[in-house]
Amino acid sequence: MRARTRHVVAMLVAGFLAMPAAACAGDGRAGADSFTVGLLLPSRTLPRWEHFDKPLIEQRLDDLCSRCRLEYANADNDVTRQQQQMTSMVTKGVRVLIIDATDPKALRSSIQQAHAAGVPVVAYDRLAEGPISGYVSFDGAQVGKLQAEALLRAMGHRANGGNVVMMNGDPTNPNAAWFRKGALSVLTGRVNIRRSYDTPGWSTDTAHANMSAAIAALGPHRIDGVLAANDSIAAGVISALKSAQVRKLPPVTGQDADLDAVHRIIKGEQLMTVYKPFAVEAATATAMAVALGRGESVRDIATTTIDSPTTEHIPTVLLTPRAVTAADIRRTLLKDRVYTIEQLCTRALRRACDKVGLGATD
Repeated sequence: MRARTRHVVAMLVAGFLAMPAAACAGDGRAGADSFTVGLLLPSRTLPRWEHFDKPLIEQRLDDLCSRCRLEYANADNDVTRQQQQMTSMVTKGVRVLIIDATDPKALRSSIQQAHAAGVPVVAYDRLAEGPISGYVSFDGAQVGKLQAEALLRAMGHRANGGNVVMMNGDPTNPNAAWFRKGALSVLTGRVNIRRSYDTPGWSTDTAHANMSAAIAALGPHRIDGVLAANDSIAAGVISALKSAQVRKLPPVTGQDADLDAVHRIIKGEQLMTVYKPFAVEAATATAMAVALGRGESVRDIATTTIDSPTTEHIPTVLLTPRAVTAADIRRTLLKDRVYTIEQLCTRALRRACDKVGLGATD
């Protein structure tokens, strides 16, 4: 991937997204046209897809084009199923597609077929191969840097020469390599990466098995920190450490701000997560899709360009992620209304919430 030097500033994008729908239409056609936008998401493994991204895209589509409709499909981590879903949507006559590809390489031929049929494709969250018309995601290198920087701070004096296990994401997902590269730019030369594992499907069970192998090889008390690529991986890491009867858990990173992960952060089991404001990502991708559906350019929406292995100068928006520790929950997840205080501070967690400065009411 290669991006130009300009990167999106969250406030700038938020300002654009606050524009009235008619202004986004350019020629006053907001609500006067109607077409179908296809949305293809990769799995139900991560809670965010069904709980956040789909409803947010659906709502923003209604805001921008009230007569448009959303056709939705979830691939459940099955590449063949997503290929079939994509073919079905193109056959049904969707005018534009938003896709988070289960396997960016394997979906190339399907994206080429959609392009040949005159259906533009917006790559969502991860960059797919083929003739992509627009791409919206978060700066993956920054995600990895935020995780690594938080890990080093938490490791204290062990940050110089300590032992770290890296639990990377799905190797078929280009974002996983992006996260890893960002993390290594911070960790290299500071700590010893004693073990490094890929996690197909971002599987909690696979992460548990890999972490158990690391514990057996290194010893339960010779691991000073764990760079876990996302929250589902962090869950497997922490369960493996508990199974090995590690009483004082090493700092463990995460990503996606899953509710269970935030609970673990409040309890002190997980160090941090990376919060990616899904509402802004969903709204930006929807704005691109509506523009393309109306035959308009997305160049005014894009803030940079990226090259994929097959396509150069893809109009792109890269959003800014945020690190969230227990001290940051109030000014991030609560402020943005991702969760309510009641969701975070359940009866079982009230004492832990008090300890980290979260009250029972907000």
